[in-house]
Amino acid sequence: MTVAEAVATSDRPAHQAGGGGDRRTKKAWKVSPLILVFVFVPFVVEAVWVFWPALQGFWLALTHWDGLSAPTFVGFGNFKDMASDPIFLTALKNTAIWLVLFGGLSVIGGFGMALLLQRERRGVGIYRAALFTPVVFSLVVTALIWRVFYQPDGLVDSVLRGVGLGDFIRPWLADPDTALYAVILPALWRQIGYVMVLYLAGLKAVDPALYEAAKVDGASAWQRTLYVTIPQLKGVNSVVLSVIVIDSLRSFDIVWSMTKGGPYHSSELLSTYMYSTAFQSTQLGYASAIAVVIFILALAVILGYLIRAFREEA
Repeated sequence: MTVAEAVATSDRPAHQAGGGGDRRTKKAWKVSPLILVFVFVPFVVEAVWVFWPALQGFWLALTHWDGLSAPTFVGFGNFKDMASDPIFLTALKNTAIWLVLFGGLSVIGGFGMALLLQRERRGVGIYRAALFTPVVFSLVVTALIWRVFYQPDGLVDSVLRGVGLGDFIRPWLADPDTALYAVILPALWRQIGYVMVLYLAGLKAVDPALYEAAKVDGASAWQRTLYVTIPQLKGVNSVVLSVIVIDSLRSFDIVWSMTKGGPYHSSELLSTYMYSTAFQSTQLGYASAIAVVIFILALAVILGYLIRAFREEA
């Protein structure tokens, strides 16, 4: 082949020069049928078992339905009824308290335990395992354990008497003033270990050189935590916030197992009220409207945080 022929061949498009480029393009875009199966089968299952029921829930929220007769369209009537429903307003207030206390104390406790146990030293694995062990238990088991603790002359009463605080003893789960907070405590007992593990994973990814540089600049341990550790955990904070908000708004098992929302709806949450409305009062349309409210609250909190985080990064 002469030089001129070689130049002419190189100037021709790939599809004219023997079709090699075209074959390579087709080969690059070819996807294995097995991969398609692994992608589309879970998607179809998710669509049938999650997305479609969720869309039906939005539709049922606009109806009156007892689960047997045909649904009757009422528009936003269910949402209007919520404004004059004292039980719903109590459940909404309790859910806000639960979100603040359960969520805030979980983050503070989990982050504090992660900072305390992040360094590898003798026996630290035992403490990590001890804090994570409650996560292994189901919420129903956790509720049963703590119901025994709260019984008259149980562990809680014995501890209070032992430290000279016997005057504070009361029927913890039967007192409307303490029932909600008595249920939050076992929920925290389980959640702090889970949040600790998330933060431990995040702390492992922080570059040690940043701490060394901060030490050289004379930063104290508190300043290193405030100006080095926390800014480096933005990604983990997003995950923790999402987990906490979702777990707070869907908390049901532990409350239902311990108090069923009582006494006198003092520990009622939106999740427990939704369940009792749907399956005890058979007002499935109204219960679906409560589910929509729970979804909107979760979406608003998570999106609000993410938008703020993106603005700070920009």
